[in-house]
Parts: sequence; C-alpha cells; structure tokens
Amino acid sequence: MTFINILLVVAALAGAWQVYAKAGREGWEAIVPVYNLYALTLITGQPWWLLVLCLIPLVNLVAIGFLSWKLAECFGQRWPFAIGLVVLPFVFYPLLGFGDAKYTPPPLTGQ
Repeated sequence: MTFINILLVVAALAGAWQVYAKAGREGWEAIVPVYNLYALTLITGQPWWLLVLCLIPLVNLVAIGFLSWKLAECFGQRWPFAIGLVVLPFVFYPLLGFGDAKYTPPPLTGQ
C-alpha cells in the first residue's frame, strides 16, 4: 500500500471509531471485522441477520447500502450522505464522527 492509501484507511477507521463511540458503543468495535457489522446492526436498530447478507457477494452491496442509509438517518442525515458512507468512507465517517452530528437511537421495533 502506498502512504496515501494508508492515510485513507486510517481516516476511515478513526471516523468509524468515533461514530461507534457517539452511538454509545465501544470504539474498537468499529475495527473488528464482521463484529463491526453486528455492532452496526445494533446501532441502526436492524435485525442481526443483516450481517449475514453483508457477507454474500453482490448482496452485500445492497445490505451495506441499507445499513449506511439507516446509520445516516440515526445521525440526522439524508440518503445522499449514506451513498457517501459507502463510496467515500474516508471522508464521510470522519464527518459523522468528528463533526457536530448527534446520534439519535432508532425507535424500538419490538425485536
């Protein structure tokens, strides 16, 4: 990896760490593979089995897009921000994590 790539990955991970911390989770949960998806389902109030869909090629694009949309909603953002979370995570996760966006838990759905 080049130095620029490493900086982009570090920016995305630091932003995700802060996003999880703002949502009341431990920051380290954002950097543990697969477990971070489970924690994301908890943050967004979605069923846990969505993480299984995130592991299936091509289906994962829809599942991760959906979870990003729900995450953006929890922080008071609209769907274009969710697209940014998927396409440019090294920009949009730090914007959520280090910006002034406040986390609002999703309504309980009786899960």
